[in-house]
Amino acid sequence: MPTRRDPFSEVEQLIERMNRQLEAATGSRSGEEFADEEEYAPVDLVEYDDEFVATVDLPGFDRSEVSVEVTDNTLRIAGEREEETEEREEGEEERVLRRERRHESVQRSLSLPDEIDTDGVTAEMKNGVLTVTLPRLDVESSREIEIE
Repeated sequence: MPTRRDPFSEVEQLIERMNRQLEAATGSRSGEEFADEEEYAPVDLVEYDDEFVATVDLPGFDRSEVSVEVTDNTLRIAGEREEETEEREEGEEERVLRRERRHESVQRSLSLPDEIDTDGVTAEMKNGVLTVTLPRLDVESSREIEIE
């Protein structure tokens, strides 16, 4: 009686080959984050009668590492930081055993449905959460025009 092949073993081998190729291409081992990878910042945008409020999660970023820009009807948020970690062995003169540096950046652009009063835009950052208040530009409401 012939032995049956395990169909899942071929799939597992394929996945292992793909992981090895990915590791070779990126210099990263499976499960590690890619250094210098630009990340996506999640945003909540809420509309009120006279303003929009955007709330963005930026954990680990200081406000000095974040920029907010409003041009035309677009809100742009960018953050960039470098993080350095060192481990030292106690009892010896300073001898670096491991040093890891990480560069992280996030960017996000949102199109806003109305014109914004760019002079009135405010931003506040607290505990890694950025809140941007975008007042609507007072646009003259439509008026009826008499025909002569």
